[in-house]
Order: sequence, then C-alpha cells, then structure tokens
Amino acid sequence: MSNELDDLSRRVAAGKLNRRDFLGRAAALGVTATFANSLLASTARAAGPVKGGILRAGMQGGAATDSLDPASWSSQVPYFFGRQWAEQLVQISADGEVKPALAEEWSASDDAKVWTFKIRKDVQFHNGKELTPADVVATMERHSDENSKSGALGIMGGIDTIKADGDTVVFSLRDANADLPFLLDDYHLMIQPNGGKDSPAEGIGTGPYKITVNEAGLRLGGEKFANYWRDDRGFADQIEIIVINDATARTSAIQGGQVDIINRVEPKIVDLIKRMPGVTIQNVAGKGHYVFIAHCNTAPFDNNDLRLALKFALDRDEMVQKILMGYGTVGNDTPINKGYPLFTEAEQRTYDPEKASFHYKKSGHSGPILLRTSDVAFPGAVDATQLYQQSAAKAGITIEVKREPGDGYWSEVWNKQPFSASYWGGRPTQDQMYSTAYYSKADWNDTRFFREDFDKMLFQARAELDADKRKKIYADMGTIVRDEGGAIVPMFNDFIDATSAKVGGWSPDGNQEMMGGYALSKCWLVA
Repeated sequence: MSNELDDLSRRVAAGKLNRRDFLGRAAALGVTATFANSLLASTARAAGPVKGGILRAGMQGGAATDSLDPASWSSQVPYFFGRQWAEQLVQISADGEVKPALAEEWSASDDAKVWTFKIRKDVQFHNGKELTPADVVATMERHSDENSKSGALGIMGGIDTIKADGDTVVFSLRDANADLPFLLDDYHLMIQPNGGKDSPAEGIGTGPYKITVNEAGLRLGGEKFANYWRDDRGFADQIEIIVINDATARTSAIQGGQVDIINRVEPKIVDLIKRMPGVTIQNVAGKGHYVFIAHCNTAPFDNNDLRLALKFALDRDEMVQKILMGYGTVGNDTPINKGYPLFTEAEQRTYDPEKASFHYKKSGHSGPILLRTSDVAFPGAVDATQLYQQSAAKAGITIEVKREPGDGYWSEVWNKQPFSASYWGGRPTQDQMYSTAYYSKADWNDTRFFREDFDKMLFQARAELDADKRKKIYADMGTIVRDEGGAIVPMFNDFIDATSAKVGGWSPDGNQEMMGGYALSKCWLVA
C-alpha cells in the first residue's frame, strides 16, 4: 500500500492527479483522510512550485479605514497585501540576513556614514513606468516628511541627505549607522512612482501582483503582473485576501475551503485545528509581542509609580499559560527578547501584588483606570485584559475594561487613547524597534515615551561599531524602558497561522506572521 500511495503522491505533485481523486483512491486503500491529507501536504512541500490558480487568505487585521498608502499601514491586512504589490530596496530573509530587492547591491564608507545603493535596472511599475533612482529618492523624501505621518518617520530621522547619482542612490547620515540596510526593510518604505508624492494611495508598485480589487475592510485582490522582474515568487495567477476579523469565522473558512491560509490562529484552538483533516498549523517563534500601552504624558500614567504599579500587577506566567497556551514566552516590559542578536538578559519582573499596591499608593491615584481592548488587538486580547483586571484587583487596583469594535480600532484607539491593548510584530534590529516606537520624534511612539537621554543613547548606539559596546548601550536603554517606560509587556507570542492541504511552498519565517508577510507570493496551489 505504501508504494501505491507514494505513486499517487508523485502524480499529484506532477499535476496528473487532483486532490479529490487522490483522497478518493487513498480511502479505497483503507487510508484515513487525516493521514492522506498529511501525506499530500508533505508531498506539496517537497515538490517544486506549481503555477496557476487563485490563492486565498482569510485574515484578521483589516478595517474600512485601511488605505493603500504605505505610510499609513498599521495593521496586518494592509501590511500583508502591500508585500504582494510593492517592494523595498532590500528584504530580510528568514534567517535574519539582508538580501537584495530593488537595490541589487550596496556599500558603506569606512565610518558607516555614507551608504550607496545600486538600483536594479529593467524593473517596471505596474503602470508601465521604469523604476529609477529618482523614484527611490522621492520615496525616502516623502517618508522623511513629518507631514506624511509615516510609520517609518522614526527610522528616517538620522538621514541627512538622499541623492541620486547615476544608477545609485546615496544616503548621507548625520551619524554612523551600521544597521541602515536593515532599516530600509521597514514595510512602510515601499518604492512608488515619484515616491507616491502624486498619489500615495494609488497602489502602484513593482511587486509580483497588480491590484485588481480594493474593498477596504472586506476584500483585496491582485493578478500576476506579467512583467514582474524575478521568478522566485508570484506563482498563483491571482491572489485574494478576505478580511475575517472573527477568529471562529476564520477557522470555519479554512475548514470549509473558502480560503487556503489564515492568520492569527488563537492558541486556545490550536489543538482543535490540528484535528481538522487537511489543515496544518504553522507556528514559529519571533519578536512579536502583546502589550498594554500607557501614555507617559497623560494623567494618571504620567506618574511612574502608577506605571510600575500596573507592571507589578500583571501576572505574566498566567497569561502565557492561559492566553498563549505555551505558544510564547513571558515578557519583561521591553520590546526586546532573545531573538535580537545584541540582547542582554535582565532580571525578570514577576507578579507582585504587594509591590503593585506600594507603588499604587505612592502614586496618589484613586478610582478606576480605563483600559480599552478589542478582539483585533491580539489573539485573546479580551480574555487577557480580563485576567489583567483580576490580577490587578488583588493589589487594590481597579481596571475598568472597555471592549472596542474591531473596525477602526487601529485608527481610533491605538496611538490615540491613553491606555489600550496593542501588538507589535517586532523589527529586525533593536535600533529599528526603538527608532519606530520609542524615539521621541517617532510618529508611532505609542507610549508617548519622550526622553532626551534615551534619544542620545539611541544615536550613540547607531554610531558605535564595536558590538560589545553597542550591546551595553542597548542593555542600558532596555533598563530605562523597562523601569520608566509606558510599555507593559506580558508576553512574546509565536506566530500561528494555518494552511490547507492545497498550499505548497510554506516555510517558517520568524520576522512576521504569514511567512514574514510573503505567503501569498511565495506559496502555490498544489492541486
């Protein structure tokens, strides 16, 4: 029977037998559907890319307020869709290395203050225009403009000038920065015609898929761009993202075959999904973290004793156990974990109602503290805030939980309301994470953490080329954020997605969920 199954599997991989017929013949041989689907999935992964078909994803993280302007992307769906139709100068690989994309090579001066990127030729935008260094310069200029409100503004601050020189683009920095290529992987920095200055939300890029559907908060789609410049992605003829913010509905969609991939599988249902025929859990550890953000410049959170009280009032171990179901690790009130190469272990903060009560009384605050949450903040966010409410109550702290609707949460609650549940996917380097979310002038400084000494240390670390000295600076920065910042970080999560047996080409990538955001481009349909 084994030889017959192997032969059937090879026929599927060669496109000579479809999935339904394979399952029927396997059943006739007495093979269970679960085993047959597992064999089919492993065969698909081993086989080479298959072209054609429509590859669909059901995703949480979309809203009616979403825009195609890369500067505005703050949640999963616009970011993930953007990876399919647009590209940056570089791309971070699954093993954390910077790889060429629209820049085919680059070099730096000895002091790491001047970086030269050679722009790839014979690359077309979807409107037929050829990519030029001028488009790259214009893109970087737009995201450096404070009026753009770009999520990349924080990482652009150290750049003095950006100029085109022949077929290259030259970045001159105010201070040395050995991490500049990593920073340019920021997903807001998608290269657009004239930088997007003319029409930032037009959705014209150089990616493998050209936009055909843009129904914000509902459905997004693209068709293979005929003149795409490389052949290692873009295997399906068409792609589609269906916004399904409800976790139960996403699970039903992949089980019923309406979609081929889903994101944000809640840990509490992982074991249930594992028992579904033809569905595979795809999980990988990374730098993503769930967080409760408090605005350091807004009462009552402008009092550090209150912030410390809230940090000690959080039972991290309980949350990892009950919310992540073991698919993650405890946080320590900083956005940095051991996934970063220059990470330094710090004393782990633990749940301590007595210390929480001490700092709460010292703060002088009384009365309930309003915490806003939503199903879209992170998987299990509503349950997590309720656990937080219960653990804080034991320290005499009353947290009032307000459940907000998912649609509009990222535009109306996150980065606007003073205390809310949120999520960060992490960044390739500590400099990029701190520059995006903790630098005083960053548009996405969502804890309103404004510290001149911290900013100076950030610039000092960028300019320090000695790894040991740089690591020490980052350790000191982490201590400041941990002890005085507004980020209350209970846990670092695994990225948990799920794929159907029809999906081939999946590979783990800890940079972000959905294969670092490239699943629809790099995967294919096996039948």
